[in-house]
Amino acid sequence: MEPPPQPPVEQQSEASFPTLEVLDPAAPHNFLRPIKQINDGPDVSLFLTSKAYRDIGVFLLQLNRAMCPRKLKADDGKDRIQTFLIGSDFERQPVESVRRLQAMLAKIEALIDEAPPDEGPRRFGNISFRKWYQLVESQVHVLLRDHLPESTLRPSSGASEGRIGAEDELAAYLLGAFGSAQRLDYGTGHELNFLAFLGCLWKLGAFQDGKPNGDIERNIVLGVFEPYLRVVRRLIFTYTLEPAGTHGVWGLDDHSFQSYIFGSAQLTRAISEGELMPTEGSLARAPKPSSIVKSEYVDEERNRNMYFSAVGFINDVKKGPFWEHSPILFDISGIKDGWGKINKGMIKMFNAEVLSKFPVVQHFYFGSLFSWDQDPQAIQPTPSVHMVNQPIASSSMPPPPAAAGGGTAAPWANAVSMPTNPGPNIPYSRAPWTPSQQTTRPQHPQREPHPANEAFRVSQAPWAKSSDRPSG
Repeated sequence: MEPPPQPPVEQQSEASFPTLEVLDPAAPHNFLRPIKQINDGPDVSLFLTSKAYRDIGVFLLQLNRAMCPRKLKADDGKDRIQTFLIGSDFERQPVESVRRLQAMLAKIEALIDEAPPDEGPRRFGNISFRKWYQLVESQVHVLLRDHLPESTLRPSSGASEGRIGAEDELAAYLLGAFGSAQRLDYGTGHELNFLAFLGCLWKLGAFQDGKPNGDIERNIVLGVFEPYLRVVRRLIFTYTLEPAGTHGVWGLDDHSFQSYIFGSAQLTRAISEGELMPTEGSLARAPKPSSIVKSEYVDEERNRNMYFSAVGFINDVKKGPFWEHSPILFDISGIKDGWGKINKGMIKMFNAEVLSKFPVVQHFYFGSLFSWDQDPQAIQPTPSVHMVNQPIASSSMPPPPAAAGGGTAAPWANAVSMPTNPGPNIPYSRAPWTPSQQTTRPQHPQREPHPANEAFRVSQAPWAKSSDRPSG
């Protein structure tokens, strides 16, 4: 008796996967100095229908899909799997545009030696961070000019001397990517600024020297984003920067989020170039999600994988049982459906916990490249508990008119709802996509519940459709 036929793998033309636009250098463009637009809670709803939100989502998913392992044919005709790891040629031998950005990050990191930490007793926020930040701020335009092609730093169309140019937009996002000199903190909003900085470079054509359809995106993630995280981690260590906008123990991570997205993508099951992003399953012989609670295993994997690298940093700065200081990551470690499901859930959680939260996105600024203008194809977000309870003073803009025909969904498309009341008044007392029965946590006295009780409406990638779980 023959085995039942396998369901067909859903394919899609490589060209049909959304990518962030690249501006035509010959077309007129007026650059704007980025300014603050999210001043009150209701402004978050406006952000979720803005062109900036659309572009952030498209670029994040573009990079995420590129990190998924690929099925290839070897020269002998046999199938093989290609993975994309920290320390690979994408980092060590990148394209010229990425190599120049690595040199820029090295100069930024070297400035730490010129601003040694103050020796006075201080738990959080060493004041010498302000000196370091001032050094970067005073040199940011020189750094950009020294490490970016002149074509990228073009002025506004028909601009006279002194007018705003691309350099001004890039400088704002780069400076916003290394924490707050005022609050002496660093968090996911600053990390979001670095993603926007890279997105601006993409739009300005800075990465045209790389191969399209995944290769240049891997150069960006492994060759620029991961080295950026190393600089940030050194800043946190050196100046004991306080977590910004943290949920405390009920947050995913005090400082970072995107490393968990890209790191889980590295471990999903392999796909062909035209195949949809997997939402279940893992790479054959990939480390199990439960391995993150074993520090010796994390130390081994952190040099290859971005997820384990982020967990390794948590182990560097926190002591005690992992389940106690990182309960959300601990719950995620019990998922049995593989790294594909974790990756899908991380994207949902990023949308809910980073892009939809006023304390995080209030510090994101808007120019011409990441625009506050409303996306005419966006649909209005459905009000949720956490959106209704955002801080209110006076909205900076009236609500935009509804798009004709109802508009289209966010970059990660079909909206779904998070489970309501995930725990005893604790938002994400377990990860929103984890099963009801998880890895058993050691029995210890229960904490006081967090006062917030929120439900989230989030969305998933346009290719995040259910698929049969593969073997391995």
